[in-house]
Amino acid sequence: MNSKIMTASEAVERFIFDGASVGFSGQNVVGAPMAITHEIIRQKKKNLTLLGCNLSLPADILIGAGLVRKCEWGTCNIGYRGIPSMGYSARKYYQEGKLEIEDYEHLGMVSRFLAGEMGLPFMPVMSSLGSDILKYKAPSTEKKFEIIENPWNPGEKVLLMPAATPDVAIVHVQRADEMGDAIMEGFTATIPELVRASKKVIVSCEEIISSEETRNYPEMTTIPYIYVDAVVEQPWGSHPTATYRYYDCDVEHLRMYQECAEAALKEGKSGMQKYQDYLQEYVLSCDTFNDYLEKIGGVKKLMELKQRMREVI
Repeated sequence: MNSKIMTASEAVERFIFDGASVGFSGQNVVGAPMAITHEIIRQKKKNLTLLGCNLSLPADILIGAGLVRKCEWGTCNIGYRGIPSMGYSARKYYQEGKLEIEDYEHLGMVSRFLAGEMGLPFMPVMSSLGSDILKYKAPSTEKKFEIIENPWNPGEKVLLMPAATPDVAIVHVQRADEMGDAIMEGFTATIPELVRASKKVIVSCEEIISSEETRNYPEMTTIPYIYVDAVVEQPWGSHPTATYRYYDCDVEHLRMYQECAEAALKEGKSGMQKYQDYLQEYVLSCDTFNDYLEKIGGVKKLMELKQRMREVI
């Protein structure tokens, strides 16, 4: 029943280690745990393996910082309102032979997490049969799948996907209490399966509420405290992506990031310097995520994003 509240710095130092496999929440431009991602970069946790359905901005910026060895994902898309969707850092490092990519379709990844949470070595699926995804595997992957015959329907093929059990899951939610009960509103995607499959879980949240409130409304708890190891209170902790009901994504900042990442891919040394300047300005030179929030425009910018979300809902 002890409090699990800690700072982002404490959570990353305690639970993220060099060579760790890390699962991330978020879909495209919604719900990415950016405060924890920035702290991983500042602490230079390296040789990471990232897992998720759409790893989006957290994966791309960690790759761009040179901290990722391998990704197991459905995709890495950032696009929104005219912003290019490609993860440019991911493409750059893959083309240069510095990154391994293991592609799965989204249902395949969720099925792998489902197997992990159930303590099973694999999960039978049908969705990838006949697709090109099965033709390719990363160099370090010993066996990506197995195809067997359905014992109850001879002649029918069934695909077995290996379980995924990340060392750490990092998720951003709207509210959590000091024990780790977390409340997610809106689209939960694959987050419950990811959390239950992972060995350790770091939850960042917009605000901390009392455990009395979560007990009074237990049906609202998406992630029970038994799965959570750290709770980090960080308002705006998903910026520049959105948090449902709290603030919209920062289209201008996302566009700026993509311009820097695209330059690193296409413009050689000068483009890479532009990307490194972004990391230095918005991540490495900031002691905390609050320092970053001041640099992106402070209260005025954040209130604009809050107002945009109000117009949506």
